[in-house]
Amino acid sequence: MTFHYSLKILAFLVLTLGITQIPVCNTTKDTSAGSDSLNAVDIPHILARKKIVALTDNSSTSYFIYKGEPMGYEYEMLRSFAKHLKVDLQIIVAKDMNEIFDLLQKGEVDIVCANLTVTEERMKKVNFTEPLIYTRQVLVQPKPKGWQNMNAEKQSEYLVRTTIDMSEKNIYVRKGSSFYSRLVNLQDEIASKINIIEVPGEVTTEGLIAMVANGKIPFTISDENVAMVNQTYYPALDIKTAISFPQKIAWAVNKRSPLLLAELNSWIIHKKNTTEYAALYNKYFKNPKGAGQRNESEFSSLGGNKISPYDDMIMAYSREIGWDWRLLASMIYQESKFDPNAQSWAGACGLMQMIPSTALQYGLDTCGGTAIESIDAGTRHIIKLDQYWAKVITNKNERIKFVLASYNVGLGHIIDARNLSRKYGKNPDLWQGNVEKYILLKSFPKYYNDPAVRCGYCRGQEPYNYVREIISRYEHYKNTIKENDENHVLADKTS
Repeated sequence: MTFHYSLKILAFLVLTLGITQIPVCNTTKDTSAGSDSLNAVDIPHILARKKIVALTDNSSTSYFIYKGEPMGYEYEMLRSFAKHLKVDLQIIVAKDMNEIFDLLQKGEVDIVCANLTVTEERMKKVNFTEPLIYTRQVLVQPKPKGWQNMNAEKQSEYLVRTTIDMSEKNIYVRKGSSFYSRLVNLQDEIASKINIIEVPGEVTTEGLIAMVANGKIPFTISDENVAMVNQTYYPALDIKTAISFPQKIAWAVNKRSPLLLAELNSWIIHKKNTTEYAALYNKYFKNPKGAGQRNESEFSSLGGNKISPYDDMIMAYSREIGWDWRLLASMIYQESKFDPNAQSWAGACGLMQMIPSTALQYGLDTCGGTAIESIDAGTRHIIKLDQYWAKVITNKNERIKFVLASYNVGLGHIIDARNLSRKYGKNPDLWQGNVEKYILLKSFPKYYNDPAVRCGYCRGQEPYNYVREIISRYEHYKNTIKENDENHVLADKTS
């Protein structure tokens, strides 16, 4: 799908003329969204900074990490939309779901994507896109003891089956959720009090569902699509009692982002008519076995706090190189996807994919070696590269990018790209937009034949992508995986 005609014009203005602010003809102040909405970011700003910032939640339908990779229905949709705009995607995980619209109105994020129900009250604050899904709100309750030996009719005798039966029941929800509003209205409809018990904004819907499953609370409310996914690994929950008609689930944008809203709407309408979208929807909402595996896995940010079977080793060795263990994990995923038997076309082997000639320098004389031998050799090579770059790149975070690129393609090629950066007026001490540009250009004769170059041709797209993908995945890990956790024993290198 191509941009709208209007978006093409905006893209031309932004990228060619450097325009980052486009005047709005209608100067009437919109007070419905509050004065903070003046900080909104629209398409021209997103294109200019080449990044869209999305707020979401760590849940089985929105965004999570599974076996080292970011996943989720809304994450994959966001990634596709960012690709459509030709910009990067930055994900921010909501810490308090009661504050998500405030962050949007303040311009701290461009879009909120967290299985949001469209309501009249919310529409006063934000604009919603075309609906992605239609779903009902349902009561989440435990099935009776011995339910496995009961038919559905017998189970219903012990369950809340009508909204009238919800009278005087203790139902736990967030005050800022659409569920709270629905329960308040429902009290009027049934002319009876419901004991609505508020929980803090940092407690997620899926967290409340887990509390019901574990017997900590008696009831909560969920959107049916989310409840169905969760029921795959909490089979003792009942989710058949609907408390609303079908409602729209959509994304939210600031009221002062009309161009973003228009582009999103057009893109969503097109996207939902593709086979790619059908496969994506089925993957997350119509594949209970897959959902159960993802959510119960210890290598999921939903079911545990582990990235790989080698986390303890990675933690131990990350201390040796002074890196966050999640960064080293992201690098190892990039190299081998945590497969200790991985072997590349170039002969690189093991978890850290060292070529035999380099591995021999660190005493690794068999292809790949054991997992711990591979990580040991790889991290010692990282230390050697870091010692070289520390002489010229003083900023540690910046130096990491040079180390990663050198690990991927060799020190000489990165020195060449740095020399080219200096020669052509770029900053040789900055990677993004500077040295990375010239590692790409080393694929062309004008640059690899330049007198400033000693190592000749380089297939620059590979290290360029390598650094970007590792850093991007690391940001995902930081969003969802704790830096240290009681699930991990910080092992010594010999463990």
